[in-house]
Amino acid sequence: MATIQKFEDLEIWQKARLLSQKVYPLTFKDPIASDFRLKDQMRGSCGSIMDNIAEGFDRGSKNEFTNSLTIAKGETGELKSQLYRSLDNKYITEEIFRELYSLADELTRMLTGFINYLNKSKIRGQKFKNRTKDE
Repeated sequence: MATIQKFEDLEIWQKARLLSQKVYPLTFKDPIASDFRLKDQMRGSCGSIMDNIAEGFDRGSKNEFTNSLTIAKGETGELKSQLYRSLDNKYITEEIFRELYSLADELTRMLTGFINYLNKSKIRGQKFKNRTKDE
Protein backbone atom coordinates (compact mmCIF):
# COMPACT_ATOMS: atom_id res chain seq x y z
CA MET A 1 0.00 0.00 0.00
CA ALA A 2 1.50 3.31 -1.07
CA THR A 3 1.93 6.13 1.40
CA ILE A 4 -0.29 9.10 0.71
CA GLN A 5 1.85 12.12 -0.03
CA LYS A 6 -0.73 14.92 -0.20
CA PHE A 7 -4.02 15.64 1.50
CA GLU A 8 -5.86 15.81 -1.82
CA ASP A 9 -5.41 12.05 -2.14
CA LEU A 10 -7.25 11.34 1.12
CA GLU A 11 -10.74 9.94 0.54
CA ILE A 12 -12.00 11.85 3.58
CA TRP A 13 -10.79 15.15 2.12
CA GLN A 14 -12.35 14.30 -1.25
CA LYS A 15 -15.66 13.48 0.46
CA ALA A 16 -15.48 16.74 2.45
CA ARG A 17 -14.86 18.63 -0.79
CA LEU A 18 -17.87 16.97 -2.43
CA LEU A 19 -20.02 17.90 0.55
CA SER A 20 -18.82 21.49 0.33
CA GLN A 21 -19.52 21.58 -3.41
CA LYS A 22 -23.12 20.56 -2.71
CA VAL A 23 -23.79 22.74 0.34
CA TYR A 24 -21.96 25.95 -0.56
CA PRO A 25 -24.10 26.86 -3.62
CA LEU A 26 -27.25 26.67 -1.47
CA THR A 27 -25.90 29.52 0.63
CA PHE A 28 -25.99 31.87 -2.36
CA LYS A 29 -29.71 31.31 -2.97
CA ASP A 30 -32.65 32.59 -0.98
CA PRO A 31 -33.90 31.87 1.54
CA ILE A 32 -30.56 30.72 3.04
CA ALA A 33 -28.69 33.64 1.45
CA SER A 34 -30.92 36.06 3.37
CA ASP A 35 -30.38 34.28 6.69
CA PHE A 36 -26.93 35.77 7.16
CA ARG A 37 -26.00 33.90 10.33
CA LEU A 38 -27.01 30.48 9.01
CA LYS A 39 -25.40 31.17 5.64
CA ASP A 40 -22.10 32.12 7.27
CA GLN A 41 -22.23 29.15 9.64
CA MET A 42 -22.85 26.69 6.82
CA ARG A 43 -20.03 28.13 4.73
CA GLY A 44 -17.75 28.10 7.74
CA SER A 45 -18.54 24.50 8.63
CA CYS A 46 -17.98 23.24 5.08
CA GLY A 47 -14.70 25.08 4.78
CA SER A 48 -13.53 24.05 8.22
CA ILE A 49 -14.11 20.36 7.56
CA MET A 50 -11.89 20.43 4.48
CA ASP A 51 -9.34 22.78 6.00
CA ASN A 52 -8.86 20.81 9.21
CA ILE A 53 -8.26 17.59 7.29
CA ALA A 54 -5.69 19.35 5.10
CA GLU A 55 -3.99 21.19 7.96
CA GLY A 56 -3.75 18.12 10.16
CA PHE A 57 -2.29 16.04 7.35
CA ASP A 58 0.31 18.65 6.45
CA ARG A 59 1.45 19.03 10.06
CA GLY A 60 3.15 15.65 9.66
CA SER A 61 2.35 14.33 13.13
CA LYS A 62 -0.09 11.52 13.85
CA ASN A 63 -1.30 13.17 17.03
CA GLU A 64 -1.83 16.56 15.41
CA PHE A 65 -3.56 14.91 12.47
CA THR A 66 -5.85 12.93 14.77
CA ASN A 67 -6.72 16.10 16.66
CA SER A 68 -7.52 17.93 13.42
CA LEU A 69 -9.67 15.03 12.25
CA THR A 70 -11.58 15.22 15.53
CA ILE A 71 -12.22 18.92 14.90
CA ALA A 72 -13.33 18.14 11.34
CA LYS A 73 -15.71 15.52 12.72
CA GLY A 74 -17.16 18.09 15.11
CA GLU A 75 -17.63 20.54 12.26
CA THR A 76 -19.45 17.83 10.32
CA GLY A 77 -21.81 17.42 13.26
CA GLU A 78 -22.34 21.16 13.31
CA LEU A 79 -23.21 21.12 9.61
CA LYS A 80 -25.73 18.33 10.22
CA SER A 81 -27.44 20.52 12.80
CA GLN A 82 -27.46 23.44 10.35
CA LEU A 83 -29.08 21.17 7.78
CA TYR A 84 -31.84 20.39 10.30
CA ARG A 85 -32.34 24.13 10.88
CA SER A 86 -32.54 24.65 7.13
CA LEU A 87 -35.14 21.88 6.82
CA ASP A 88 -37.16 23.05 9.83
CA ASN A 89 -37.34 26.59 8.45
CA LYS A 90 -38.30 25.22 5.03
CA TYR A 91 -35.15 26.62 3.42
CA ILE A 92 -34.45 23.23 1.82
CA THR A 93 -36.64 20.32 0.77
CA GLU A 94 -36.73 16.98 2.53
CA GLU A 95 -35.01 15.46 -0.51
CA ILE A 96 -32.09 17.90 -0.40
CA PHE A 97 -31.85 17.44 3.36
CA ARG A 98 -31.66 13.64 3.04
CA GLU A 99 -29.01 13.82 0.32
CA LEU A 100 -26.78 16.25 2.21
CA TYR A 101 -27.32 14.67 5.62
CA SER A 102 -26.50 11.25 4.18
CA LEU A 103 -23.27 12.59 2.68
CA ALA A 104 -22.34 14.31 5.95
CA ASP A 105 -23.17 11.15 7.92
CA GLU A 106 -21.00 9.05 5.60
CA LEU A 107 -18.16 11.52 6.15
CA THR A 108 -18.64 11.25 9.93
CA ARG A 109 -18.29 7.47 9.71
CA MET A 110 -15.21 7.77 7.51
CA LEU A 111 -13.58 10.26 9.90
CA THR A 112 -14.40 8.06 12.90
CA GLY A 113 -12.90 5.02 11.19
CA PHE A 114 -9.76 6.89 10.20
CA ILE A 115 -9.33 8.34 13.70
CA ASN A 116 -9.67 4.83 15.16
CA TYR A 117 -7.13 3.50 12.67
CA LEU A 118 -4.62 6.23 13.51
CA ASN A 119 -5.10 5.74 17.25
CA LYS A 120 -4.20 2.05 16.89
CA SER A 121 -1.36 2.64 14.44
CA LYS A 122 2.31 2.79 15.36
CA ILE A 123 2.86 5.37 12.62
CA ARG A 124 4.20 8.59 14.13
CA GLY A 125 4.10 10.78 11.02
CA GLN A 126 6.55 12.45 8.65
CA LYS A 127 7.54 14.98 11.31
CA PHE A 128 9.11 12.15 13.33
CA LYS A 129 10.23 9.87 10.51
CA ASN A 130 13.98 10.21 11.11
CA ARG A 131 13.86 10.76 14.87
CA THR A 132 14.52 8.20 17.52
CA LYS A 133 12.04 7.59 20.32
CA ASP A 134 14.31 9.47 22.74
CA GLU A 135 14.08 12.75 20.82
